[in-house]
Amino acid sequence: MLHAMIMAGGGGTRFWPRSRDARPKQFLSFSGDRTLLQETVDRIAAQVPPERTWVITGEAYVQATVEQLPELPASHVIGEPCRRDTAPCVGLGAALIAQDDPDATLIVMPADHVIEPQQEFRRAVHAAEQFAHDFPTSLLTFGIPPTFPSTGYGYIRLGPTVGARQDVKASKVTEFKEKPDDHTAERYMASGEYLWNSGIFVWKPAAILGELKARRPDIHDQVMKIASAFGSPNWLDVFRTDYAAIQGTSIDYAVMQDAAAAGKVLVLHAPYTWDDVGSWLALERRNPQDASRNTVQGLHCGIETSECVIVSDGDHLIGTLCVKELIIIREGNATLVTTRKHESEVKKLVDEIKRKGLGQFL
Repeated sequence: MLHAMIMAGGGGTRFWPRSRDARPKQFLSFSGDRTLLQETVDRIAAQVPPERTWVITGEAYVQATVEQLPELPASHVIGEPCRRDTAPCVGLGAALIAQDDPDATLIVMPADHVIEPQQEFRRAVHAAEQFAHDFPTSLLTFGIPPTFPSTGYGYIRLGPTVGARQDVKASKVTEFKEKPDDHTAERYMASGEYLWNSGIFVWKPAAILGELKARRPDIHDQVMKIASAFGSPNWLDVFRTDYAAIQGTSIDYAVMQDAAAAGKVLVLHAPYTWDDVGSWLALERRNPQDASRNTVQGLHCGIETSECVIVSDGDHLIGTLCVKELIIIREGNATLVTTRKHESEVKKLVDEIKRKGLGQFL
């Protein structure tokens, strides 16, 4: 049976000041009434019922997650006591689900993506289930056909095609590439040999745990120990102590890159549109622009203002005069002003705010 694991532990620092420590990005809504976290669960609900859905988030966000997802069993919302990146998170989720269903197929999804249309996503998931059945020792990921030469996404280099299911093609992966510079991104797109790395995976828990054991046995052994304590009286003590002892890293570094080089990774060519809502420019892709190509949410009055993203909360007016290509965000007690060119570096500013002891604004 298909199970779902949703990774919802990120801080969403590139969306500061709307995303804060107490309200990270997955709890925000960028269109409509449903938050990104709720939309993620909605997206898979037709194929995975609540009793087979798990969320791994931060310990501080467990209550908010339970409140946003009342249909899930509360015991399926797991709060990491500390951040250790995606490899321990993925390993722990696979270990917990394997205890319930040793022959499970597992889809792993970040909680902060926008995917449309949903029926195309469901078709791709159905295809991935079939591929996981036919290639049970392989690791499957979804790749997105690039629509522009993005420097903000990782890339997957395609190898030979292995077949198609539900009219969704799968290829071998020869290598994963980190976020490129402008020239390299243009070359990747022009070559037709690369897809964007979506960070959505499908696999058998035994397959990912086996690869984790082979490549990072330290992480494997710790998450297996933690999972074995789940439901016991000392579960939280074991979780907090042993999880903190893990040397964290991403699942790409821990497993996927080397597994791809060994021919063990397949990528499905996603038939849907995808946005990881990774920075403020995502608002341009989700909302209409005015005649001067500005994206505005809230009160704004401008003269000779173009190609800006402007967000204001409440009755606060933002006025602009003779500016272009700026990002201006006013939320609560903080305001962000940067350029389009540097909007992906907001995390640096958040780190500097933290270093200067201004944590009350984070």
